Amino acid sequence: MSADWVTQLPPLNAGLNGLSTCLLLGAGYAVKIKKDEQLHKKLIFSALIVSTVFLAIYFFYHGQVGHVEFKGEGWSRTLYYLILFPHILLAGALLPLIFFTARAAMRDQRERHKKWVRWTYPIWLYVSFSGVLIYWMVFHLYA
Repeated sequence: MSADWVTQLPPLNAGLNGLSTCLLLGAGYAVKIKKDEQLHKKLIFSALIVSTVFLAIYFFYHGQVGHVEFKGEGWSRTLYYLILFPHILLAGALLPLIFFTARAAMRDQRERHKKWVRWTYPIWLYVSFSGVLIYWMVFHLYA
C-alpha cells in the first residue's frame, strides 16, 4: 500500500483546525451577539464533529509517520515551542472540558454551562488556531 496519501493528512488536518476555529467564532457570535441559541447549537455541534474527525486523523497520521521534527532555528524555534507547549497542555485538558461543558448544555444547566464555557471556549479556540500555526511552521516555514 502506497503511503503517498498519508502526506496529504497534515494539510487536511490544518484545514479541519481552521474550520473548527471559524465554527467556534461563529458559535460565539451567534449566542453573544445575535442571541440565536439554535444557530449556536448547530455551529458548536459542527465544531465537535470537525474536531473529532481532526483528532482521529491526527492519531492515525502520527501512528504512521511518528514524530515530525521542527527544522527551524533561533527565534523561530523559540516561538515554535512557545506556541507548541501550551497547545499540547491545553489540548490534553480540552476533552474533559468539552465533555463537562456539553453535558451542562444538554441538561439545560445554563449557569453551569456558562461557568464551563469561560474556560472551554478560549482553550478550544487557542488549540484549534495554534494547530494551524504549528502546521504552517512545521510544513511550510522550514520544510
